[in-house]
Amino acid sequence: MTYTVDKNVMVPMRDGVTLATDLYLPDSGPAPALLVRLPYGKDMLVTFGQPLLPSPLAFVEAGYAVVWQDCRGTWGSDGTFRLQVDDAADGVDTVQWIRQQPWCDGKVGSYGASYLGMTQWSTASQHPDGLNAIAPTTAPIDFHHTRYSRGGAMFWHTTLTWSASMTQLLALRSLQRGAGDSAALIQAADLVADPQPHLLKLPVGDQPLLNELSPWWRESLAHPVQDTYWAEVSPSERITDITTPALHVGGWFDFFVPETTKAFIRMRAEAASPAARQNQRLIIGPWDHRNQEGFYRDRAFGLRANALAADITGAHLRFFNHHLRGDTAADAGDAPVRIFVMGIDRWRDEPDWPLPDTRYVDYFLKSSGHANTSSGDGVLSLDAPASEGVDTYRYNPVDPVPSIGGRSLPPGGVAGAALNAGPLDQSSVEIREDVLCFTTHVFGEPLEVTGEVSLVLHVSSSARDTDFTAKLLDVFPDGRALYLTDGILRARYRASLTAPDLLEPDQSHELTVDLGPTANVFLPGHRIRLEISSSNFPHYDRNTNTGGDITHGSDEPRIAVNRIFHGPQHPSRLILPVIQRS
Repeated sequence: MTYTVDKNVMVPMRDGVTLATDLYLPDSGPAPALLVRLPYGKDMLVTFGQPLLPSPLAFVEAGYAVVWQDCRGTWGSDGTFRLQVDDAADGVDTVQWIRQQPWCDGKVGSYGASYLGMTQWSTASQHPDGLNAIAPTTAPIDFHHTRYSRGGAMFWHTTLTWSASMTQLLALRSLQRGAGDSAALIQAADLVADPQPHLLKLPVGDQPLLNELSPWWRESLAHPVQDTYWAEVSPSERITDITTPALHVGGWFDFFVPETTKAFIRMRAEAASPAARQNQRLIIGPWDHRNQEGFYRDRAFGLRANALAADITGAHLRFFNHHLRGDTAADAGDAPVRIFVMGIDRWRDEPDWPLPDTRYVDYFLKSSGHANTSSGDGVLSLDAPASEGVDTYRYNPVDPVPSIGGRSLPPGGVAGAALNAGPLDQSSVEIREDVLCFTTHVFGEPLEVTGEVSLVLHVSSSARDTDFTAKLLDVFPDGRALYLTDGILRARYRASLTAPDLLEPDQSHELTVDLGPTANVFLPGHRIRLEISSSNFPHYDRNTNTGGDITHGSDEPRIAVNRIFHGPQHPSRLILPVIQRS
C-alpha cells in the first residue's frame, strides 16, 4: 500500500500550546487512526522500535492512519514537561483533532509501551468521543506505582535512572532551542553513564542535579504516600469512566506486570460499559521491560517465547480490526487471556485472570530457628507446624542484600537485560545470614503455580519501621535457584498506602507481602524456595529503620533485628495459586 508521511505537523491544544506530530497516511482515503504519544522523541523510537511496539508501517500497510506525537515539553513540541500532569487533556485534544481531519474516518485507537501506555490510560480516563480501543503495553494504570511498589517501597534503580535519562533528554532539547546549559547536559550524561554513586547516596532525595533541573522529580519524591497528588493524575481513580476495550500486554519479569494484571482484572469488573468489560484482552510472555527475546543468562525459554514469534503485531491488528473497523470475526479466535507458562515453556489460552480453576494453597514456614542461608533448616510444607518457632536476622541498610536480576531495568538495552534482568540464579545472595530460605521437598510430580502470589508473615522488629522482602524461586536439580517473582512491604504501609502506621518495636505484627503474578510449572526434580529478607537493593530503596522520612530525612540509618515467627499461633505461610488439571 502506498502512503505519505507528514513530519512535525504542529497540533494545537486547548491552551494554545502546539505539539509536534508525525502522520503516516495511507493513500487509500479516510481510515481509522492509531495514536502514539511519547516523551522520548518520535523519530528515535520509530527508527529503532522494539518487538512489543509494532512499527507504524505495519499498521499503515494494513490501511490505518498512524499518528506519532511528542508529549508536551519534549523534543519538537512546545510547552513545559510535567510528569503525567498534561497527558490526559493533551490526549483528548489530539483525539479530537485527529477526528476532524479528512484522512480519518472518525475512529481512533492507540498503542504503545511503558510511558506510551500510560498516555493511553490518561486519555482513556477522560472517555473522549471516538476513542474506540487502546493497547497499553508494560504500563501501569495507577501512577503511584510508576514510582512506588504495591508495598510502598520505591523502585529506586528504575526511578533514578529513568529520571536521569529524561533529564538528559530535556537538557539536550533546551540546548537545541538556545536556552540550555551545556554543563547541565554533561552532568546529566555522567549520571546516566555511572549512576552507582547516586544510587548509594542517603537520603535518596539528595540528588542536586535532578532537584535543580527537574521539578517533576522533586514533586513525585515528595509524595511516597498514595495521596491526592497521585489521585489527580492516576487513571485508576477514574476506571469506572473508561469505555474503551483494551489489549493489555506484559512480561513476567517486567516491573509493571503486577499493574498489568490488576488493570485487566479491574477493567473486566469496573469499566463503564458492558462492551468495555467484555472486550479486555491480556497477553503475558517471559519478558522484561526491555528484552522480549525469551533468552536470559541463566534461562532460555525457547524460540516460541520471542515476542515476534508470538505475533504481537498480529494480535494488535486483529484487536483493532474488530474495534475500529467493526470486523467482529477478526479476533474471534483469540482467547481473553494468553499466557506463556514457564517450566513447560508453552503458550496457553485461558478464559480469564486469575484462572477460574485456581486453588489457593498454603505452604507453611517451618524451621528450628536456623533458616538463615540456603544451607539452613528452613522448610516450606503443606503441613501446618505443630510447635512455635522463630527465625532472626539483622538488617543493616549500609550492607543491603544486592539485587540480582528480577524485575529490573539494567543498562545496555536488550543485551543488558538478557544478562542482568529476569530469571537469574539467586544462589550468591543465599549465603548471607540476613537471607532466610524456606524450601520444599523435591517434587516427584509437576506442580503448576499460575496466578497472584502472596505471603502472610508474623513478624517483629526492633525498629519502628523496616522492610520485609520475599522472592519465589524455582530450584533446579543442578542447584540453580532461579527468580520467578518477588515483593516488598514497607512495614509502615502494612495496613494502607494512604495512612502509614509505625510498628510497636519488638511486638508481633501480621502483615502480607504481595509478590505479584507468575506462571510456572515446577517440574519433577525441582523444588520451590522462598527467600525472606529486608532489602533488595538497588531495585528498591533502602529502609533506614528510623521510622522517619526515608527520602529526605537526615537521621543515620540503624540496624534492625527482625524476626519471623511461625507455628500454630503465628501461621506464617506462602499462598500459591495452584492449577491442577488432568
